[in-house]
Amino acid sequence: MNRPEVRNAWDPEMVHNLADTLLEVRQDEEVRAVVITGAGKAFSAGGDIKVQKQFLDQPLDARLERATIVQWISRHITSMEKPVIAAVNGPAVGAACDMALACDIRIASENASFGEVFIRRGLMPDMGGMFFLPRLVGVAKAKELIFTGDIIDAREAERIGLVNKVVPADKLEIATMELARRLASGPTKAIGLAKKVINKSLSTDLETSLDYALQALTICYYTEDHAEATRAFFEKREPRFKGR
Repeated sequence: MNRPEVRNAWDPEMVHNLADTLLEVRQDEEVRAVVITGAGKAFSAGGDIKVQKQFLDQPLDARLERATIVQWISRHITSMEKPVIAAVNGPAVGAACDMALACDIRIASENASFGEVFIRRGLMPDMGGMFFLPRLVGVAKAKELIFTGDIIDAREAERIGLVNKVVPADKLEIATMELARRLASGPTKAIGLAKKVINKSLSTDLETSLDYALQALTICYYTEDHAEATRAFFEKREPRFKGR
């Protein structure tokens, strides 16, 4: 996200660019891990207030159409069979908070903060925040954060399980890219299938989850990476994964 002069607030162009870029990397087999971050000192301030003011005068259909386009960002993140990391370098509020929650892993700098601030505008999270947040921090805490619109700092976010790790601001890029490269050099076909089964399992029972796992395991058995990992084990060397 690259509008640092307005703390990477989302206007229609940014929303379309985000959705298009996520679709592009989702389909690009050469991309094996994805990092989302913001330019400057903010992850993103969420929706641009000037744009929101303009939408007040638009008919309901137009406003709902925009919300649907925004939702595609979360859909692309969760449905792509690749690990997606949010490198949260500063405030992540509103829609940007929802987007960070949709990512598989969140690494935050000490300068980061998080807020589901929709309620302050008489609204509610519409990009998956009400789906992801309860699963990360528990129902009661999620309701508190959504009902109050409170903004929490990085350490509190780590304490309640909203982020995976907090690092010093000047170490965020290093820590994020270290993890991204580790995941990208791994058996990304298996990682992607594991992500798919985990996501499906969030809304199903154990038996169905086990069935999904068997289906995914069947695919894994036929991958080049599984064969390579087996050979490497017996040859006492590190495997060289290709994501195939």
